[in-house]
Amino acid sequence: MPQVTRRITIPRTPSVVWQQFVSEDALRRWIAPTLTIELREGGPYRMLGADGVTWISGVVLELVPEGRLVLSWMEEDAGWEHPGRLVITLQAASDGTEVTLTHDGFAGIGTPTWQRTRDAYERGSDRHQVLQCLADAVTGVG
Repeated sequence: MPQVTRRITIPRTPSVVWQQFVSEDALRRWIAPTLTIELREGGPYRMLGADGVTWISGVVLELVPEGRLVLSWMEEDAGWEHPGRLVITLQAASDGTEVTLTHDGFAGIGTPTWQRTRDAYERGSDRHQVLQCLADAVTGVG
């Protein structure tokens, strides 16, 4: 399945890392300052993408405390027929918490250029460093 995955280990326990997932304000610190979200399964969200132009919207598909946040992911006005997904998982590790962020579902968005979209997310993941923003929020850096 075509996907874009990034990982980081944060030197804190999953319960400490999860504190950056428990409220709209906390999520705004590291995902996007424009984020509005209802933190419940089925809750809608919307935010301005990291490019400063594209609006992203969807719903919360899963919310597992200290474990997993899954969002449907739709670029508004980009011609997508179906959303992709954003999956963020937390896993205890010997040196803290391994956080994995995966964008998937590109082949199913319903555009003939989905591979270019995946490639753009691959480049954007390296450029925007969302997981480093999370680590900085957790550890109080920045």
